[in-house]
Amino acid sequence: MDSLIYSLNATLPVFLVIVVGYVLKQIGILNNGFVKTANKFNFVVTLPVLLFVDLSTTDIIGDFDITYVLYCAFVTTVAFFGLWIAAKFLIKDKKIVGEFVQAGYRSSAAILGVAFIQNIYGDSGMAPVMIIGCVPLFNIFAVLVLTFDGEKDGDGKGNIINSLINIVKNPIIIGIVLGVAASLLKIDFPEIIDKTLASLAKMASPLALITIGAGFEGRKAIAKIKPTIAATMIKLVVLPAVFLPIAIKLGFRDQALVALIIMLGSPTTPSSYIMAKNMGHEGVLTSSVVVATTLMSSLCLTFWIFVARYFGYII
Repeated sequence: MDSLIYSLNATLPVFLVIVVGYVLKQIGILNNGFVKTANKFNFVVTLPVLLFVDLSTTDIIGDFDITYVLYCAFVTTVAFFGLWIAAKFLIKDKKIVGEFVQAGYRSSAAILGVAFIQNIYGDSGMAPVMIIGCVPLFNIFAVLVLTFDGEKDGDGKGNIINSLINIVKNPIIIGIVLGVAASLLKIDFPEIIDKTLASLAKMASPLALITIGAGFEGRKAIAKIKPTIAATMIKLVVLPAVFLPIAIKLGFRDQALVALIIMLGSPTTPSSYIMAKNMGHEGVLTSSVVVATTLMSSLCLTFWIFVARYFGYII
């Protein structure tokens, strides 16, 4: 029961902020202009700053566990390419392949990972190591699939050079690279800069959730209910069911296993909606999956944590 209550406390407020955004749009306080501007602001400023702050304040060298990092990277890579290949063959509407794949593998690992592990163990534990192994790849792979499988056609669309250019100039990727560099160089910023960056970083998630709610289009979402359900099941059920037993076989326990549960079974990150919108996609499927996984994740995460505790893999 404690695990269920904690999971609900962690996920339902996220869903309620989305609802607030939706209500504010319906009563006229927010409009489409706000949604467009906020999405751009999030993509260019707040999300890159959030990732920079998370990574620059992580002791990458001190926390580095090569086996664990490689497993997180392996899981992310296999999940991404496996889902992409399957989607290319199984999804009839090719315009939504990019959104479907991104929504199906990207997790709220950085935010929920730290919160869950701190609640259970009192510190962030293996969450920073998990973040190192998956978050950079989450974003790089998102740029790849949204470039190759987009709604807009044009010169160079879907080729390696265009994809590489998108990766290099993507603000979120730039934030990751600078954050890793700051951590490795052990740069100690003045307190004024730290507080300024922290303030911008704190805006990222709430603003992303508000814009998801404000930009949510119910009728279009209903039309995409089947891919929404499929992506939600893959995100919350299939990926954990496939990769958690392998992790247990490899000997990962306690904090390391909880971090993997979060990486595999947490809701689709709101930043996936921001990236989809800013790379020329409709965003309806992505926002639908974010809403659905947020609603369902409290039960699914609780289930996976309960099973791991029942069999003695988590103390």
